[in-house]
Amino acid sequence: MARGDQIYVMRDVMGVPYQHHGIDCGDGSVIHYRKVGTATIARTSAAAFARGNPLYTLPQSVSFIPDVVLNRAESRLGEQRYNLFFNNCEHFANWCKTGNNVSLQLDNFGLQLEQIKLPGGFTRQAAQQETPQAILELFAKALDNIAIATSTLLPDYQQARADGEKWKQVAQAALGRGREDLARAALHKRHAAQKKAEAIQAQLQDLSDLQISIQTDQTLALKRLAEDSPLSISLSSQKI
Repeated sequence: MARGDQIYVMRDVMGVPYQHHGIDCGDGSVIHYRKVGTATIARTSAAAFARGNPLYTLPQSVSFIPDVVLNRAESRLGEQRYNLFFNNCEHFANWCKTGNNVSLQLDNFGLQLEQIKLPGGFTRQAAQQETPQAILELFAKALDNIAIATSTLLPDYQQARADGEKWKQVAQAALGRGREDLARAALHKRHAAQKKAEAIQAQLQDLSDLQISIQTDQTLALKRLAEDSPLSISLSSQKI
């Protein structure tokens, strides 16, 4: 690994592995989306980034030189606009390294939005009140329901955006030929495509918020399980 490299470490959400990406600063620190409390782009130690796991370098066939990569990463320090589908840790690292705001990992998941049936606060309530086994089952179910909506929603969003741009070009061409009637019809279709894209983006934002909420609830549940473990109980008894 070297200064300006795009690096990643394997982490997991409720048992599902994923790559957490960042930019190597070359001095033992990494700039990445740090998801503790409010997700924030921050510079942390490589050890804090790795959390005891191996670090890997992600080769890019075409990329900026290290100085540019670092400048781009530092320009976004303090940002708090994390979004699972449009601005996650991989989006950020790829943007710094190549200029492309993409997340290839999302292609590995699939979710139908209608599968999301967990009301707000449901997992948090269970994390506070249910038995350990019920907690584990709840998060397994939540994982099945969230499983991440790219195979359906993201392509629909991208198509709606493309349709909007296409109808804009059609309208411009129609005006160039003096066909205001065709231009108005094309602009009407463009407006419909834009509204569809906005609606899908709102759905994806809801899913991103739900994913962050479940991560928070998982932390709460694991903390409670640790407090209720036999070792924890034994240590408490010894103090008494």
